[in-house]
Amino acid sequence: MNTDIQTTTYNRQEQSVPRKRRSTFLLFVSVWIILIAGGVTGAIWYTDQIKEQMTLEISQQTAQQISAMQTDYQNRIKQLQTDFSGQITKVQGKVDALNELLEFTKDNASNKTDNSNKLYTQMSEVKKELDELKKSLDVLK
Repeated sequence: MNTDIQTTTYNRQEQSVPRKRRSTFLLFVSVWIILIAGGVTGAIWYTDQIKEQMTLEISQQTAQQISAMQTDYQNRIKQLQTDFSGQITKVQGKVDALNELLEFTKDNASNKTDNSNKLYTQMSEVKKELDELKKSLDVLK
């Protein structure tokens, strides 16, 4: 009977060693899984932070560029309006001169040839100016 007790004690010692190794291994694996999960979580968080920061910077740069483009566009439109106003004033002056010439032509019917040449020349100049203005307005639209 004494041998039974020794055998039983010996078997318990043999079984306890693998349990300690198994529990140590499980603890080791658990710690590594926790570390890996923490690293992945940290990487995801850091990536989201960088992504937010870049999105904010890009949106600010885009807003600045849009603002600059709008200002430039408005300045160009004002310049074109000023140029067209000047050209229209020139054309109006030519039209007034043409009207005066027509009045003069009516009054002086005897000198038909000279006046008709002058009238034709001024009319062709006015027509060229009007064509240029039309092209410029089409471009502006």
